[in-house]
Amino acid sequence: MKAAVIGLGVEGKKALNSLLKYGWEVYATDLNVNINLDNLPISLSSVDISPQNDKISFVKDNLSIDLGFNNQEKIDSCDAVVLSPSIWGSKIAEHYKNSGKLLCDVKTKHRDIFTIGVTGTNGKTTTVSMIKEILENAGKNVLVGGNAGGGFEGYYDLILEADKQDYDFLLVEVCDMTVGFCNHCFDFDLIALTNMGNDHMDVHGSMEGYKNSLKEFFADKIIFINNNQEYKEEFRELSRLAIEYSKTDYDLDLFGKFNKLNAGLSEAITNFISENTFEIDEKIIKNTLKNFKPVEGRLEVLKLNDCEIYIGKSDNSDAIKAILEEVDFAAVFIGTPRHNENHRLDILNEVVNANPEAIILFPGLEDTLDQAKFRLHALDYQGRIEIANNLDEIIGFVAEFSHNPSILIGGNGQENIIKIQDRLKEICDSFNHKENRLLFED
Repeated sequence: MKAAVIGLGVEGKKALNSLLKYGWEVYATDLNVNINLDNLPISLSSVDISPQNDKISFVKDNLSIDLGFNNQEKIDSCDAVVLSPSIWGSKIAEHYKNSGKLLCDVKTKHRDIFTIGVTGTNGKTTTVSMIKEILENAGKNVLVGGNAGGGFEGYYDLILEADKQDYDFLLVEVCDMTVGFCNHCFDFDLIALTNMGNDHMDVHGSMEGYKNSLKEFFADKIIFINNNQEYKEEFRELSRLAIEYSKTDYDLDLFGKFNKLNAGLSEAITNFISENTFEIDEKIIKNTLKNFKPVEGRLEVLKLNDCEIYIGKSDNSDAIKAILEEVDFAAVFIGTPRHNENHRLDILNEVVNANPEAIILFPGLEDTLDQAKFRLHALDYQGRIEIANNLDEIIGFVAEFSHNPSILIGGNGQENIIKIQDRLKEICDSFNHKENRLLFED
């Protein structure tokens, strides 16, 4: 079968790779010529390239890409169309939605699976992973994915995979910017809201705008909301059923009150399933949550010398604030956001309010170090400001502060934070092994 991928943003690229993986012929297009082709299965040395003015075409095997223009004839000849969620609501999206040619309307087996959507600003990936482990430990076959920013292959991979195998449950991490898209693509039996925070305001415009998009998403659905959630009554009024949750009482192998809430949400959802769909032994829920380990890239605590190193993605001001409220840090390392994401620099406002001895900036999603330094000076931060341009320099600063009680490494740039995590784990394991060997010899 042939598919057209319109828009080569993060989700578009993920969809392209998924389609090729499942044996589709793909035509991909983007009006922007300056597309980063990393993570696509092409090498410029092994494809036919046809540049013409501000247009570029690539052809290799069962993949063809046009940049700078759309070939409508090629799109129309395809069996299915894949749209980037970022253009949902546009005229072109309405056209293909009404045509019935969207991939989610061509391949529909995913809509027959019991589907749980988890949305919100923070905690989505952890909550989805907790629910997945509980259901799998109860013997169910679970398909998980969704928001590419959560580290998954993307929404379209779920649709394609569901068409190939039988699953008992489908868990979808729903980015707060894509709720309209997901509402069309998936048939949600349950929807969970982790929280609402200060992120993606460039898209929502305001918290009021964010709330309104969620209200459309929640309409006539069974929803799970925090018992302290703002707009709780508005969400309750338009839902079919609103179930409140709070922090779990179970002891967790995770840091933070926010993870207690993630676990409480997972507990509430699986209890609901146990009461209404199939019985899950309470011991399975309890043991799964008590033994749950941090998701890669999310907050975990490492120990080096006298120091506890808190490290994990915390890419908006609400996420970082939740951590800073629980621990005093001698030094805070912050990965910087993209150039067009000034709202994410609000992270630095929270860090300055916590007033650590030092703030170390490193390139997270992009090198916006100068913007971050400017923000710190504008906030009149009086502490020490350092720049770590690469992994070795970051490790050097960690070593310097490793005799303090605690330091935090967070901010933007999940991939870079995972690299730092991995390096620090190697160092901590080596150091602790050496220390234990010396203790044994003594």
